[in-house]
Amino acid sequence: MEVKDIKSEGLHQEFEIRIPASDIDKRTDDKLMEAGKTINMPGFRKGKVPLKLLKQRFGKSILGEVLETVVNETSAKVMKDRNIRPAMQPKIEVKEFEEGKDLVYSMAVETLPEFEVMDLKKVKIEKPVCDVEETAVNEALEKVAEQSKVTEAIKSKRATKKGDFVFIDFDGKKKDGTSYPGMSAEGFELELGSNQFIPGFEDQLIGKKAGDDVDVAVTFPENYGMKDLAGEEAVFAVKIHEIREAKKAEIDDELAKKAGMEDLEALKKAITESIERDYGQLSRLRVKKAILDVLDENHDFDLPEGMVNMEHEGIIRQVEQENSMNPEGAEALTDEDKEELRDIAVRRVRLGLILSDIGTENKIQISNQELQTAVIREAQKYPGQEAQVFEYYQKNPQVLDSLRAPLFEDKVIDFILELADVKETKVTVDELTADNLDEIPAKKEKKKATKKTSAKKAESSKKDDAAEEKKPAKKKAPAKKTAAEKDDKPKAKAKK
Repeated sequence: MEVKDIKSEGLHQEFEIRIPASDIDKRTDDKLMEAGKTINMPGFRKGKVPLKLLKQRFGKSILGEVLETVVNETSAKVMKDRNIRPAMQPKIEVKEFEEGKDLVYSMAVETLPEFEVMDLKKVKIEKPVCDVEETAVNEALEKVAEQSKVTEAIKSKRATKKGDFVFIDFDGKKKDGTSYPGMSAEGFELELGSNQFIPGFEDQLIGKKAGDDVDVAVTFPENYGMKDLAGEEAVFAVKIHEIREAKKAEIDDELAKKAGMEDLEALKKAITESIERDYGQLSRLRVKKAILDVLDENHDFDLPEGMVNMEHEGIIRQVEQENSMNPEGAEALTDEDKEELRDIAVRRVRLGLILSDIGTENKIQISNQELQTAVIREAQKYPGQEAQVFEYYQKNPQVLDSLRAPLFEDKVIDFILELADVKETKVTVDELTADNLDEIPAKKEKKKATKKTSAKKAESSKKDDAAEEKKPAKKKAPAKKTAAEKDDKPKAKAKK
């Protein structure tokens, strides 16, 4: 094998690699002889077919496999011999090849940058903390009472209004007189204004009284689930038997028991603990953002263009998808918009590489038990479908990696927190819950990171086995970002 350096600029390197024809011929012959052991050919015993005949019959198909193997093995050897840590899969292009002649191909590869991580003990951040106020607990209790509302029959003979519950019989038919399952019922309880029925149905029952017979004329939506009814006009004969009005439940021990608690005090305690967990999660999110800001501000190094482009393209797709789901419509992204989104991509790639380096240097790993716990948490989001979720992750390792990345990131953040100077600061609820985590920090003059020494470079070549832990920086931008990435989540652009 001959290797010629073609180009070396920053993180981009390009080589021309020549494989002698004799090497390819030998590999092809060896492959044919191995395959010949199981080939049956008329006139020859199994495994005794001459090599010449094997070449005539199977030479071209075997040659394709041999070339692929040769390119994979030799390109990997070139990178290993030169201590190259590829940021992405190298680009291979065959320059010359004819059967019986040398194979010449080019390999272009972007390398991971060499940089020195800042002294993590110099990281100084504030951790916002917030006490749970009694008013927050009382507001939560009011919501529980509202959700546990009961109904009672109205005492006056007033007409129905929005929010009332009516007990009705209804029988519906299309204009041609045909009826379908689900178009009739007796003793049905309906909350007026709940939009439980098709548009226009509930509105025509407002202002009516118990005992009234009402003909409700409606048109089924064009996208209605039953094709025979989609877009069709229909009339429902409705009999109103009783009108009931909603009443908020009393905040007492009885309400607590309905919520599965022993008494009201137990319910208050559970609500307080729930709010504390919510505050804790928000505090954690702000701490992570503060750490990422410090890391971003104190590191400046070249980034692999391919990684940035991939992340940038993923963010653009994400924003365009969100725009397409905007009911009010949205403007198409301009070139200026896309350039702004590139700043987010650059930040994400840089932070991913930094966190990966910290994790690798300090042997931070995700255990199978931690990964299994994450899968269980995902499965719990789909009650009754847990088995299908487990099977999905088992059969799709790449999806499992999407759980590994945020777990790894969280463990690295925890490691940094152990070393950092963290000061707790009391804040108000409004300050803690302020929706300002989507903002991209203003650009600041970054401190130049010290380049690693030659010894450090030599040592870095030993990290190839841990390359998989660099997933956080390499993965495409998913529709749902990890918590630490919410600080720079791009927003859909609303139509003016």
